[in-house]
Amino acid sequence: MRIAVVGTGAIGATFAAALERAGHRDLVLCGRTPIEAIAVEREDEAPQVLSAPLHTDPAKARGRADWVLLAVKAHQTAGAAAWLEALAGPGTTVVVLQNGVEQRKLVEPLAQGAAVLPAIVWVPAEVLTPGRVRQRGPVQLTVPDGPEGRALAELLGSGVTLSEDFATVAWRKLAVNAVAGLMVLSRRRAGMFARADVAELARAYAEECFAVARAEGANPPADAVDELLAYYRDLPADLGTSMLFDAEAGRTLEWEARNGVVRRLAARHGIATPVSDVVVPLLAAASDRMG
Repeated sequence: MRIAVVGTGAIGATFAAALERAGHRDLVLCGRTPIEAIAVEREDEAPQVLSAPLHTDPAKARGRADWVLLAVKAHQTAGAAAWLEALAGPGTTVVVLQNGVEQRKLVEPLAQGAAVLPAIVWVPAEVLTPGRVRQRGPVQLTVPDGPEGRALAELLGSGVTLSEDFATVAWRKLAVNAVAGLMVLSRRRAGMFARADVAELARAYAEECFAVARAEGANPPADAVDELLAYYRDLPADLGTSMLFDAEAGRTLEWEARNGVVRRLAARHGIATPVSDVVVPLLAAASDRMG
């Protein structure tokens, strides 16, 4: 069983560590930047230094993989095409560990005939320094129920939830990620949602997201907005989001997959999005000066 992890940031490193803990040894890491060692830190545990080799040249990683875990950001998908060409093909399953609700649309044209399995990642993790990742919760993800999803659950051993209504779960995560864009614009972590005015803004934004979700065929429950606000209230005050970390590091932002998509799909359905109409251009402008 050959497994490739494309993208060695917080999510890629976290899942590579989980695969090694599950006993998988035929594992290869694929990234743009050479790193001498990658360590994943979890609370009350010694750092786990990954033993899998790291490749930075797709030509040197050739050989079909049974599994490819694609852990680059959504806006970096096209840049991973050479890795998919080298590693994927019929008989491969590409697990898309990305934000958004358009994983298949983005990845299938590049997957070389492989099966594409979208996944919703719930594990909080961040890169502290190059090669050093802090994992702040258990590895958890949701995938569509089906043969590939069940096989992934067996591969990882734990932490995989199979969903018969994956679209609804995906839109719930998208709403969480969209509201997190407010952290990027304010350069604040989750503690900001304790403010009544920020919570009110978050509510209005979440209502937009779930209105678009319903128009797209998802079925969020009637209390979805209240549940999202409770989620943010219960987060540790110092917990951030990956797009905030990218902004702080001067990297291009994943705003289109997390925020722009809500505004774009809302326009298709004639849904007014006054919060998105402000947030999306500001995030796009902030991203323009990055990189």
